[in-house]
Amino acid sequence: MKAITYTEFGGADVLTLTDVEEPHIGPDTMVVKVVASGVNPVDFKIREGYLAGLIDGAFPIVPGWDVAGVVTQVGLDTPEFQVGDEILAYARQDSLVGGTLAEFAAVPVRTATHKPAGLSFEQAAALPLAGLTALQSVRRSGVRAGQTVLVHAAAGGVGSIAVQLAVHAGARVVGTASPRNHDFVRSLGAEPIEYGDGLVAAARDAAPGGFDVILDYVGGQGVETAAELLAPDGVVTSITDARARTEHGGHYVWVRPDAAQLAELAQLVADGVVRVEIAETFPLERAADAHRAVETGHVRGKVVITVVDPA
Repeated sequence: MKAITYTEFGGADVLTLTDVEEPHIGPDTMVVKVVASGVNPVDFKIREGYLAGLIDGAFPIVPGWDVAGVVTQVGLDTPEFQVGDEILAYARQDSLVGGTLAEFAAVPVRTATHKPAGLSFEQAAALPLAGLTALQSVRRSGVRAGQTVLVHAAAGGVGSIAVQLAVHAGARVVGTASPRNHDFVRSLGAEPIEYGDGLVAAARDAAPGGFDVILDYVGGQGVETAAELLAPDGVVTSITDARARTEHGGHYVWVRPDAAQLAELAQLVADGVVRVEIAETFPLERAADAHRAVETGHVRGKVVITVVDPA
């Protein structure tokens, strides 16, 4: 089968379209024909070697954890799924094996859920890692009705979903974004402010009493300014900076596969409560270009790679 692989850490140029063996399945996994796969910042960080001390792996590596596709084989203990089912999954395993930028992928049942009919495969592929990160960080922070929440990188793949989940919970949401994305952030239900030198002043104007929750999805200013912007007893949660926990007593979230939560998110999207913004799609052979787009740090929503036709 065709797959994107790399045999050394480095820039996007190390990504190559190659022929590899089709995956095989264990008792609690299934083989999925990959229709689409989402690209996330963690993908290029792994490719560049930054997570080499955290996640084991052996070359050649097939990148990708997000997947939407059609089940072609089922394991001995996978009663939740049948051949022909349309699924989505955050198919992260414990080591860098069997990524999703391939025509077929082995997907653990514990990471997958059925794709609602109202979701396109591209939407479904964009949702798993970003959506679960948003949901888990919002819930870990205890976001609830009546609170004022600051979301950093509110126009990004994770931030845009977190904004909508916090609004859905009944919170007032302020989101940092570049000026070109302010209308987009407003459309999600948040009040936009610009990051940069004037961030603290703008945030204080927006919430003079401070923020009950700060959700940091970018690093840098997100945690560095937390002490100045939190309300008494406020909570800061970050997915990039452990100081949120070690210095501020908040939370550091490393997203976990969760099939039930993914099913909940997929239904929220299908019902129109949450929308998934797709910035651009690329064919499999242009995976390097997709990685480069995400590396800019200026993507509105998600980048998706289309792999095969679902038919």
